[in-house]
This record gives sequence, C-alpha cells and structure tokens, in this order.
Amino acid sequence: MALTGLFLCLFLVGHLAGNLQLIFITGEEGQQAFNEYAQFMTTFPLVKILSYLTYASVLFHVVDGIVLTMQNRKARPVGYVKENGAANAKWASRNMGILGTIILVFLVSHMQSFWYTMHFGDIPMHNGLKDLHTVVLQFFSPENSLGLVAVVGYVLAQMAVAFHLSHGVQSGFQSLGVRHAKYTPIIELSGMGFALLVPTLFAIIPIFLYITQL
Repeated sequence: MALTGLFLCLFLVGHLAGNLQLIFITGEEGQQAFNEYAQFMTTFPLVKILSYLTYASVLFHVVDGIVLTMQNRKARPVGYVKENGAANAKWASRNMGILGTIILVFLVSHMQSFWYTMHFGDIPMHNGLKDLHTVVLQFFSPENSLGLVAVVGYVLAQMAVAFHLSHGVQSGFQSLGVRHAKYTPIIELSGMGFALLVPTLFAIIPIFLYITQL
C-alpha cells in the first residue's frame, strides 16, 4: 500500500508538470507543445511501460485499500460504546476509504474523458498530431453545457486528493519504517506541503481554462 501510494505521488508530479503547459504555454505554441507532449506520453516505449506500471499500481492500491478496510472492520465488528476518533486520529486518516472512493470515481471519469478519447476517440488533427489540446479546452469551456460542472467536479475531486495525500504521504513513509524523532516532523511537514500544493495546482488548471474562454 505504501509503495504503490508513494509511486503514484511521483506520477502526480509528472502528470502535473505536463498539464501545467496549458497555463504557461498558450496560443498556437501551447497547442503544438501540449499535443506533442500527449503524443510522446502515448507512444514512447519507456513511458508506455511506466504507464502500465501506473495502471497496475492504481489497481493494487484500490484493491489493497478495500482489503485493509474489510480487515479492520472484521477485527472490530462491534464499535466502541463511546468513540472520539478525532482525539486519536485526523479526519483524513479516519476516512481514507471514502476519499479513495471519490478519487476512484474521478479517475474513471477522467480517463474516459481524456485517456480513452486520446487512444480510441475520433478527435481532430493539428499539424499531424491528435489535437488533445482542443479536446481539453472544449471540455472546460463555457460553451460546453457541462463545462462549469466539469470544473467544479474537478476542483472537488482535487480537494479529496488533498485530504487523501495529507495522511497518505506521511503514513506511507511510516509504513516503510521511516520514522525518527529527527526526521518525522520534516516528513510530515513536507507531506502536508505536497498535499496542499499539487492538488491546488491541478485545480487551478480547469479554472484558468474556463475563465480565459469566457
């Protein structure tokens, strides 16, 4: 669980770096750069191998999370007479299953909208490349009847990711035995920073695309 979770954190950084092109490189140049990036990510052999590893990590992380949740409930089928979970654990740590379910639903929707479209959809071409840039802009466009819903849903999903990471990052290191009075506070602070920064930057992208197309 820890290994797949931390590996997926690395995936988030790489995915974010590519998607930020939508903000920092605009116009014709941005369209070409993003389409070249999308083409590279779906054709370069090493990236394809990493993609398969990412899919496997997601599936394992989901299945393992379900198994651990069931084991925890089976270990204590009867709840405490009086329980004050907040006194012993943060809200995110007590609701990782719910947060994970929200993220899973988002991932399925996200992959259907972009990954499936890129691989199997009938999308326009631009300078000999599949024009995923236009697909993304249209998806988060005010002219799309569900554009605002897509933006709000994306932002809410990133909030779930943020809460999930706020516990998951430091918990992952702890599960691997990386816990020390000297280093743990640094890991926890870095984990919280990661949990705040990465989802926030992801959430800014659809908001930016929607506003700039008004």
